[in-house]
Amino acid sequence: MPQTPDRNAVRQQVPTDKDGKPIINTVAAVAIAPSGVGAELSEYVSQAVAVIRDSGLPNETNAMFTNIEGDLDDVLRVVRDATMKLAEQGYRTGVSLKLDIRPGFSGQMAEKPALVDEIIAAGQND
Repeated sequence: MPQTPDRNAVRQQVPTDKDGKPIINTVAAVAIAPSGVGAELSEYVSQAVAVIRDSGLPNETNAMFTNIEGDLDDVLRVVRDATMKLAEQGYRTGVSLKLDIRPGFSGQMAEKPALVDEIIAAGQND
C-alpha cells in the first residue's frame, strides 16, 4: 500500500511507474500570448488554452494564467504544444511559466487552495 506523503517533509519518496520511471508531479501556471497584435489578446490566448484543454491533463483557466497538473514531461509537452499553436502562425510569442514540482503528491490544483481555505477558516475562530 503506498505511503501517504508528509506535506511538511523537505524530501519525499519519489514514486515510479511500472517501468521504474520517476513520477514527478508538477503544477504549472502558464500564460502564453503573442506580441504586437493589438490591445486585445483573447482571440490568440484562447487558441493556446484550447490546446491545453484538449491535452487531457487537469487544467483550469483564470484571469491571468492557465494551471495544468501532471507528470513533468507531460506538462512541458503541453506547454510546448500550446506555445507552438501561436508561434507556428508566425507570431512572436511570450511564455510566462511557473512550476511547482512536488514528487509524491497529486491532485494539488484542488488540494492547495483547499488547504489555504482551511487555514483561513481556522484562523477566523481565534
